[in-house]
Amino acid sequence: MAMNIPRAPGFAQMMKDGAKNYHGLEEAVFRNISACKELATTTRSAFGPNGMNKMVINHIEKLFVTNDAATILRELEVQHPAAKMLVLASQQMEQEIGDGTNFVMVFAGALLEYAEDLLRMGLSPTEVIEGYEIACKKTLELLPELCCGKLKDIKDVEEVGNAIKASVMSKQYGNEDFFSKLIAKACISVLQNNKTFNVDNVRVAKILGSGVLSSSVVQGMVFKRAVEGTKTKMENAKCAVFSCPVDTSHTETKGTVLIKSADELMNYSKGEENSLEEQIKSIAEKGITVVVSGGKVGDMALHFLNKYNIMAVRLMSKFDLRRVSRSIGAVALPRLTAPTDEEAGHCDHVFVSEIGETPVIIFQQDKDEGAVSTVVVRGSTDNIMDDIERAVDDGVNTFKAYARDARYLPGAGATEIELANQLATYGETVPGLAQYAIKQFSQAFEAIPRALADNAGVKSTEVLSMLYAAHQEGKKNVGFDIEAEAAGVKDVVEAGIYDAFVTKYWGIKLATNAAVTVLRVDQIIMAKPAGGPKPPKGGGMDNDDD
Repeated sequence: MAMNIPRAPGFAQMMKDGAKNYHGLEEAVFRNISACKELATTTRSAFGPNGMNKMVINHIEKLFVTNDAATILRELEVQHPAAKMLVLASQQMEQEIGDGTNFVMVFAGALLEYAEDLLRMGLSPTEVIEGYEIACKKTLELLPELCCGKLKDIKDVEEVGNAIKASVMSKQYGNEDFFSKLIAKACISVLQNNKTFNVDNVRVAKILGSGVLSSSVVQGMVFKRAVEGTKTKMENAKCAVFSCPVDTSHTETKGTVLIKSADELMNYSKGEENSLEEQIKSIAEKGITVVVSGGKVGDMALHFLNKYNIMAVRLMSKFDLRRVSRSIGAVALPRLTAPTDEEAGHCDHVFVSEIGETPVIIFQQDKDEGAVSTVVVRGSTDNIMDDIERAVDDGVNTFKAYARDARYLPGAGATEIELANQLATYGETVPGLAQYAIKQFSQAFEAIPRALADNAGVKSTEVLSMLYAAHQEGKKNVGFDIEAEAAGVKDVVEAGIYDAFVTKYWGIKLATNAAVTVLRVDQIIMAKPAGGPKPPKGGGMDNDDD
């Protein structure tokens, strides 16, 4: 008879061998906080205009050199479950606003750091959570009062450029004036009805060579490829877009043809040729001068396109095909037929050009307002151009935020210090143990100007004392002066450094939610991992599918 071996008492007896269980403050809460603090410390040094770059090599050995927190976190593939909550919060910020991911990480990390002090003092996680939620609610009430202005005209390039400058500056410090104007111009040109703005309508084309200041905006689309036929330029073009190949149609089944004489061989392909010529002739008779195909362009079809003076463009991506259709106002047809006037598109200039030895096809519209605009980014290396693309992405998303809510707040840590000041005063009026958590919440705001100062190589304690002194005197718009050689502060509204209201609003909300979620965990239970190789991951997905 087999001997019965007793299992360990408690939780372990319910689980399979190899399962792990952590509970209590020491094992679960402090362990989670420690992981989140480590992750926040990693991205904190990349915060602000003087943020240091991180060199990230992802799972397929692609190299990224950037200080963009969203890219760093996406490519790192964080595994720790608590740290993953912070990553999810910053990803939600990226989806909601498109900027401010590092703000969420730094602020959530600071909240957890101060929560750890309170827990070690003897407060329970519930009391800390209650205080944090009261403080967050009060902060979101105070935030609208701190607004220092709003965009008067969202179609003014100068005004919009100044509003998005701070966002661009964090990625391209030194070139922010040039790029903020460039991005403002690209965004304003695709703004519909003064309100609706789609981020996907501002495209980026990266072309190696020259310097970053050679970048430009094209009203329309730019593709890095050559045309199929001999025609390379069309003015005032009427365009047809086909999602199918421009070629002879093939039957689905295979067939065998028996040819008995030379005449039969000569006449065999005539019918097919005549049929294809009829199709292309009917397209040409509709006044079409440019054909855009989502599939291949056959040799015979190309011969007839050249014969009828039609320019042929082939695009490899179905998403590019949709964007071209949107840009020129055409409908993508699934069959090779002559389009109606409603289905055909119009483009002022379609031509082949060469930018730094790279052949490009440009669909350009003359009017200032179009459906799509393209920022042509130049640079000496791929890494530089990738970083500029991220700066453009941040600037475009900040413009989207202003299109939703035109209000802005003083930047460079001025808003955070004012909130810290007012919340500390409010904390004194709250009875019970929650006031300790509210005061720590207010101190967590110091992490933002502290990170800016540390990354600029200035003593953060001196900067904080100067900021607090200025704000106590009622100077609400005083922030950290990043260009001062020693620790210094200045009126950031006069300097034109602004943060979008919705960016700050959602950043505070998501960071607090992430920190509170981590603090609510009191037990970590990990089942025994399954044996054998890991299941393969699914293929990549194009998020631009719209």
